[in-house]
Amino acid sequence: MKVVVTVQHPGHVHFFKHAIRELETAGHEVHVFARENEVTAALLSAYGIDYEMLAGASASLPSLARVQVTYESRLLARAWKIDPDVIAAIGGVAASHVAAAVGARGVVFYDTEHASLIKRLAYPFADEVCTPDCYTEDEGDKHVRYPGYHELAYLHPSRYTPDASVLDDAGVDPDDPLVVCRFSSWDSSHDVGQGGFDDLTEVVERLESTGATVQLTAEVDLPPELADRELSVAPERMHDLLYYADLTVGEGATTATESALLGTPAVYVNSLRLGYTTELAEEYGLVFQYNGPNRHEEGVRRALELLGEADGERWERRRARVLEDKRDVTDVVVDRVLAGG
Repeated sequence: MKVVVTVQHPGHVHFFKHAIRELETAGHEVHVFARENEVTAALLSAYGIDYEMLAGASASLPSLARVQVTYESRLLARAWKIDPDVIAAIGGVAASHVAAAVGARGVVFYDTEHASLIKRLAYPFADEVCTPDCYTEDEGDKHVRYPGYHELAYLHPSRYTPDASVLDDAGVDPDDPLVVCRFSSWDSSHDVGQGGFDDLTEVVERLESTGATVQLTAEVDLPPELADRELSVAPERMHDLLYYADLTVGEGATTATESALLGTPAVYVNSLRLGYTTELAEEYGLVFQYNGPNRHEEGVRRALELLGEADGERWERRRARVLEDKRDVTDVVVDRVLAGG
């Protein structure tokens, strides 16, 4: 089969990387097309994935629209020449449109219920919409549910082994408590009008008051007083750092989920609730989410409490429950891509 995979975010690289290798090993022809966003190109190169960059990064929502038009038109031109059997993507606005135009199966993976714009633009053109089974909405006859989370495509133990050398690379003493913070930019179409913490500097100062080492990763420029806490490790080492951290605190649902699936508790502060963060909070007790008007203070207070508890065995037991219930999602991706072959 001829398969096109489109990548528009660093998380998409992680999600598809093992499936791309498996499809290629099985003899399928795989073409990867990307739009630059944060460290997308760096990750593709780090994992040895051949790709073509079709559009650059965007600095605002208006520029995102222009970039998306460029990306979709170039993807269409490439697809006409390739004549693919399947086009797969996360979200999949461009992928589903182009698949419908060239007669390919459009397979969209998604996990974000409130992304109404993407759903309106992508889902009607897709042949399949594949979501975790904790996804709270019904997308009709084309909806395929599976037991898992996007992050288990690359963090399932069959796919991922942690490397403790990341602590040396990050300059972290393994005997000191480590907190990784992830701060969001709020410029995605589904984040408009939403928010997380009120004061990033206060969050870091209160965490550090416990004696913890705090390392930061952010989609925005950090305040000058926090710049020296920014992560210095290569982007492909981020999951190693999450694995060895004692706690993750942040506004990003993906990072919170990654942390939880690695057995590190996560405090998630965001005005939005998602099916997968809610399940990890209420069913498995690995995410502590705060979405209301007092989310800043409640989130920081819970983070300080968790740092004082230090019970790694409890988190590992909870992680084991998740892994018993959920699939290796790379297997799901490969199955759905090949389903029509």
